[in-house]
Amino acid sequence: MKKRQLILGLVVLLALVGLAAYGQHRYPIDWREVLVQLQQARWSNVAIGIACIYIGYVFRAFRWAWLLRHNKKISPATLLGTQVIGFTAVALIGRVADPVRPYLVAKKTDLPLSSQFAVYIVERLFDAGTMALIFSSAILLTTWFGAAGTLPHPELVKRSGYWGMAGTLAGALFLVAVRFAGGVVASFLENALGMVSKKIGHAVGDKIREFQIGLDTMRSFSDFAVAAALSIGMWLLIALAYLMTTRAFVASPQLAAMTPAKCVLLMVVSGVSSIVQLPVVGWFTQIGLVAIAISQFFGVAREAATACAATILLVTFISIIPVGLIWAQFEHVSLRKVAHESEVAEEIAVESPATNAAE
Repeated sequence: MKKRQLILGLVVLLALVGLAAYGQHRYPIDWREVLVQLQQARWSNVAIGIACIYIGYVFRAFRWAWLLRHNKKISPATLLGTQVIGFTAVALIGRVADPVRPYLVAKKTDLPLSSQFAVYIVERLFDAGTMALIFSSAILLTTWFGAAGTLPHPELVKRSGYWGMAGTLAGALFLVAVRFAGGVVASFLENALGMVSKKIGHAVGDKIREFQIGLDTMRSFSDFAVAAALSIGMWLLIALAYLMTTRAFVASPQLAAMTPAKCVLLMVVSGVSSIVQLPVVGWFTQIGLVAIAISQFFGVAREAATACAATILLVTFISIIPVGLIWAQFEHVSLRKVAHESEVAEEIAVESPATNAAE
């Protein structure tokens, strides 16, 4: 498995190098101008953005502690390190290190690992739903107040806002159905998809049952309301970090005058580009994709767009690495070792529902 990952990584790296060389030849960038843009940036804005991201990790710790409270009351301060170290692992090792956070929480709290993977799933669902809600709300409010013309491709963006709101509502209804009738939903999808492929049917059924276990943390409306409020607060902080960072580039009129709605659109692009995060190499792909979006959507010069995209990555993703590495030293955690252990543990956790069902 590792050999295949290494080969795949080398192929991707070579492809990226070739793509970068072609891009530099086809659309040359003046790298000295990129440095000028960085030198002229208002770095106090960047510092505020980093502070917002750091506070967001506190919100994550509070949310995880809240989702655990029916199983065990844990101080959010106890879980803060697991969040910081976990995201540091993702930044350095890639998305393969996503299971590090639930793995560290399980070790810290002496709770079953399966329960923490369930909490992780619920957390991801809250993140996706909150991001969709913020995006749809920002776009629709801009449209309703007659400022849709300030957005790139206004008609397309407007339709995306409506679809995003509809998707958020549909997702919420689906989660309610899973929470109260997860077994029925799992069996229905398992049988329906099983007509095409039994393997896919079993996989989807097992995943729905995992969702139901995770959603058991939502036992009342207050449970949901507090988790939702923490999620919204955290993502508003992230949006503010994006806004402050883009507005830091005062030498670019378009970036200096960035609106919240445009910034949310940029957040979506950045989020999509980070879904498949490769170790370190993924930083450059994310910078490239976000820079293209900034340049094409907002009419920003390529040099300013590249400088802004790199700074956004620094603020939202890389800035936690120094703190995470120091925290890992104090906790005696080896990032590479814990990433491997958590990956193995996740595979066992994923296989166990199918084993139990077979029995």
